[in-house]
Amino acid sequence: MFFSDIHRPRREAHPGDCHNPIQMTIDTSRRLLSLDALRGAILFLLALEAAGLYEGLEPLAHGSMAAGLVQQFFHHPWNGLRFWDLIQPGFMFIAGTAMAFSLHRQKEHGYSRAQTGVKTLTRSGWLFFWGVLNYAVRKTGLSFELWNVLTQLAVTTLLTWVVIEWRFAAQAAACIGLLLLTEGLYRFTSIPGFDQPFTDQQNFGNYVDLLLMGKINRGGWVAINCIPTAVHTIAGAMAGQFMLRKPSSIRPLVLWGVGTLIAGFWLDIAGITPIIKRIATSSFTLASLGWCLLALTAAWEWIDRRMHRRGLTLLTVIGMNSIFLYLFFEIIGGAWFNGYVGAVSNGLMTMASVPVAVQLILTPIFIFALEWGMCLFLYRKRIFFRL
Repeated sequence: MFFSDIHRPRREAHPGDCHNPIQMTIDTSRRLLSLDALRGAILFLLALEAAGLYEGLEPLAHGSMAAGLVQQFFHHPWNGLRFWDLIQPGFMFIAGTAMAFSLHRQKEHGYSRAQTGVKTLTRSGWLFFWGVLNYAVRKTGLSFELWNVLTQLAVTTLLTWVVIEWRFAAQAAACIGLLLLTEGLYRFTSIPGFDQPFTDQQNFGNYVDLLLMGKINRGGWVAINCIPTAVHTIAGAMAGQFMLRKPSSIRPLVLWGVGTLIAGFWLDIAGITPIIKRIATSSFTLASLGWCLLALTAAWEWIDRRMHRRGLTLLTVIGMNSIFLYLFFEIIGGAWFNGYVGAVSNGLMTMASVPVAVQLILTPIFIFALEWGMCLFLYRKRIFFRL
C-alpha cells in the first residue's frame, strides 16, 4: 500500500448551492462527492458491524417488532435477499465507477494503455495481498483463504480493465457471458459430492475451494464468486463511463437499474435460478446490481447534479480513506483495538451501573467514534491511503 497524490478536500457547499442549475458537465479533475459519500456509507455500515453493534442489537430486538429490521443487517442464510447482502456488491460496484473516472483522468494526462495496465495490475496485487493477509494469521497458525472482498476485487478489477475500452454493447456482452459461465459451471459439472448446483456444501464452488485451499467455507461462501461479481465492477465502470459521456441524463441509468432488478427477481420467482448471495448466483447478481445502479443514480442526482452537499462530512471523511478504515477494523480492530476499547468502556460503564444491554450498544459506537476520529485526523492532514 502506498500514498497517492494528495487531493485537496472540496469546499463545503454554500447554503444556496442547492438552488443552482444542474451541472451539465463533469470536471474530471475533481472527485465526485457522491462516490465518496456512497463509499463512506458502505464503510460506515461495515465498521459498525466490525465493532459488534448489530450483534448487540439482535438480542435486544428479539421478539419485538424491530426484530425484522435488525435481521436486515445480517446475511440471508441461503435463498433470499436482505439489505446486508447488498453491501459487498455495492463495494464492488462503486470500485468500478471510481475506476472509470480514474482511468479517464489518466488518459487525459497522457497515460498509455500499457501504463494504465501496470497501475491496475499493481493495485490488484496489493488488493490480493491485503485480502489474504486479512485472515492469514490465526491463533491456530497461518491460514490461506480467498473469500475476502479484497481478493475478489483484485480479480474483478483486472477483468474490468480488460474490457473497459470496449464498446458498451461488448461490455454488456462480457457481463452476460460471465453470468452464463457461472450458470454453466454450477449446472453442468458432474463431480461426485459436488453436483448439486444450488445446495450448500455440495456445489461446484465448494469443490473449487477444496482444490484451491483444501477446505470448504462452512458459511457457504466460495472463491469463484469473483466470476459473477465481476459483473458488479464492470457495470460500475460502465455507469461511470455513461456519467462522463452523458452527464445531463439519468433516465438510462434508472431504466437499466429497474430492468436488472426485475430480471433478477423474476429468475428467482420463476424457479429458474434462486437468489443466493453466498454463491453469487446470476439472479442475485442482477437483483443486487439493480439496487446498486439506483443508489448511484440517486446519489449522483442529489449530491453532484443538484449540489445538495450539507451533512455529508461523516461519510466523506470515511469515503476518502476507505481502504485505511477497512484494513484497520478488519486486522487491528479484530486483533486488539476492539477488545481494548471494549474493556475500558465496559469497565467504566459497569462502575457507573449502566445496564449490560446499553453497554452492548454504546461500546460499538465508542469504537466506531474513535475509528472515525482517526479518519478525520487523516482527512484534515490531507493524508489519503490508496492501493
